Amino acid sequence: MQLVIVDTGCANISSVYFAFKRLGVEATISRDATIIKAAAKVILPGVGTAHNAMAQLQHNELIDTLQSLQQPLLGICLGMQMLTSHSMEGDVPCLNLIPGDVQPMQSAGLRLPHMGWNTLHSISSHPLLKGFSSSDYVYFVHSFAVAPSLHSLALCNYGSDFAAVIGKDNVAGAQFHPERSGKTGARLLQNFLEWQL
Repeated sequence: MQLVIVDTGCANISSVYFAFKRLGVEATISRDATIIKAAAKVILPGVGTAHNAMAQLQHNELIDTLQSLQQPLLGICLGMQMLTSHSMEGDVPCLNLIPGDVQPMQSAGLRLPHMGWNTLHSISSHPLLKGFSSSDYVYFVHSFAVAPSLHSLALCNYGSDFAAVIGKDNVAGAQFHPERSGKTGARLLQNFLEWQL
């Protein structure tokens, strides 16, 4: 299966690559629109700021490519936030593949960034979350988040609820880092590999 990780120039690309390698899948890292369009599955990783990451996609002329994909697409961390309509982190329009706004976290006085292990709740029956339960821990590092909505597939609470996983049609995203979330993160990546539209 041809799995392509979009080369967003972000720091977590190699850890995402090796997470799939541990699952026996050799991914291709590319910013070539032709290679991305031909993939069976596409990963959009990201760390840093939405403004810089969207500028990188614009520079590499990948925005139209990502918006036109019909195959499964998974955004990770900032990559998930880039799937939404708009980010307040730099007041930047995003890919607009899943309705939603990225806002500063309302952490009720808890330290930001939200960094560490948390559980999920309100977990949907989406194929991406097969085998997940509210006792599973996943690893987060972020200070902006997507508000809960109809497109939330799982929520997390850190001072207030935010969307931990979102999805619409062939597109989904995880706010946490599956590549750093042990067996639970590996389960999400395996579920993505097995996801049939």
